[in-house]
Amino acid sequence: MSEHMLRIDPAGTPRATILIVPPLFEEANRTRRTLALAMRALAAEGFVAVLPDLPGQNESLVPLVEVDLVRWQNALAELVSGIDGPTIIASFRGGALIDHKAKAKAWWRLAPVGGASQLRTLMRARVSADREAGVTSSLEALHEQAKAAPLLLAGNLLSPAMIAQLGTSEAQAVEPLRSIGLGIDGIAGTPLWLRAEPGEDAPMAHAIAADISAWSKTCGIS
Repeated sequence: MSEHMLRIDPAGTPRATILIVPPLFEEANRTRRTLALAMRALAAEGFVAVLPDLPGQNESLVPLVEVDLVRWQNALAELVSGIDGPTIIASFRGGALIDHKAKAKAWWRLAPVGGASQLRTLMRARVSADREAGVTSSLEALHEQAKAAPLLLAGNLLSPAMIAQLGTSEAQAVEPLRSIGLGIDGIAGTPLWLRAEPGEDAPMAHAIAADISAWSKTCGIS
C-alpha cells in the first residue's frame, strides 16, 4: 500500500503498533483531529501509532471512483503484513467494514456501523442537496442510477461496485475483538462524525488511547 500515512513513534522501544482505520468518506475528515490526538496519547503509552490514507482518500493519487471496499480491505492487509511486531487494528465507524482481512494480533472497534446505514446517510444527503438546488431526486432513483454509473454522494464520486458493496456490507467477525460504543458503558465523548464541520474532543482521544492500551494487555501485549 504505497499511500501517505501519519506515524507517531514512542520515545522508547514500542510495545506494538496500533493501526488506526478511520471512519469512511466525510466522517474521516470530521474525526481526524481527534484521531491524531489519540495517536499522540498512544505513543505516550509506548505504541507506534499509524494512520494511513486509504486509496482514493486524502493525499492519495488514486481516484476514489476506481476504489471499492475490497480494494480498501486488501490495502490494509498488505500494510499490516509489512509491520514488524504485533499489530492491533483500531477501527472507527465504517472502518470496521474493511479491517478483517489483515492478520492482526487483535482488533478494537469504536461504534461500528453497517455499510447499508452508511450508504443510506450518503443517499439522504444527496437527496437533500438536490432539493436545495431545485432538482427532484429520490432514494429509489439514485439506487437505480448507481447500478449503471458512478454516483456523486456528499462530494464522493462512488463506483457502482462501491455502492453495491456498501449496501450489503457488515463488519465481519474477528478474534480477539473489543467492540465498544460511546456513552456511559463505553467511551465518553462526542459523536464527531455527526457534526457538519471537523471537531476535536481531547478527553475522548485520551479515553480511546487508554482503552486500547488496557485491551492490549488483555491480549498479551505488555
